[in-house]
Amino acid sequence: MIVTVTTDFLAAEGDAYARLVLRLRTLLPPAYQDTYERIQPTSMGSAGLKYAADGSVAWDEIWGSFCDLAMAGGPPHKGLLLEPGRQDDIDAQFGRYDEVVEEICRGIKMVTGLRPYASPTPGWVSVTCHSDTMAEWLLRAIVMENVAARRAGGVVELPAAPHFRLEKEIKNVITVIAKTTHYWLGHMPPSQQREIGDLFMRMGVESPLLEPETADPTDPRSARLRDVIAERIDRDTGLRPAARMYSDWVGVECSDVASAVWMMRALVASNVLARREERALFVPINPSRDPHGARVSAAVGTVHRFGVRS
Repeated sequence: MIVTVTTDFLAAEGDAYARLVLRLRTLLPPAYQDTYERIQPTSMGSAGLKYAADGSVAWDEIWGSFCDLAMAGGPPHKGLLLEPGRQDDIDAQFGRYDEVVEEICRGIKMVTGLRPYASPTPGWVSVTCHSDTMAEWLLRAIVMENVAARRAGGVVELPAAPHFRLEKEIKNVITVIAKTTHYWLGHMPPSQQREIGDLFMRMGVESPLLEPETADPTDPRSARLRDVIAERIDRDTGLRPAARMYSDWVGVECSDVASAVWMMRALVASNVLARREERALFVPINPSRDPHGARVSAAVGTVHRFGVRS
């Protein structure tokens, strides 16, 4: 009896692992589908700004190519998470904030052809995508590049803040939407885009996308939930909490960068947003959809186990 149960369990584990790998393959552009295990998280370096005759940045002339997608194992565009501005800072520097939003929107329109505009929610720039599926895919791809993003229908939102500098954070936001849109529109055929839409629908029925829920960083409930999730992950996997803390993300230290890359991709294919900073893996805190952190900690435990066996 014990042997039968163990065999059935192993068979079920094998099926779940195979489904996960198939999902990841579906999400990746064709060029990565048979090579992503060999992609290295090495940056090509940062492209310099170019300027038009009127002195404005010629955003559409900067990039001839892009680094590999973080989704495929490439380097995340940002080393640390680029977050939206806070209301108090925006209120104190609303003139500068408007300038930042205007420049981000100008750059996004130039490099993607999409329609950007100031979000009704301070701290964000809205971008209208060609479909809900495109917005869903961009959300996952952008967050894995360590740039905050959120989505409502066919609109994806990107961060903005009055302290953003032209050659740094403004460029970061424009680069990440240029890069991810380039891969979605230029490297993924319509048939695959439809397949991804079907996959998102199936995953949403199984369990809605788990993403960070914006929290007040001074709210002690957020810190308590972060600690609960970190303790569960440590107990189940042995992964210790990361030194860097966020109000809406939980970080754990993986053994190496390759392990963090594998777990990040596997979690996103499990409908849990994830990202990494070097070998630290970050997963979302969402008190509404995961009030006790059980779902996110279980997902981390599963992909960690799969990573060990692979």
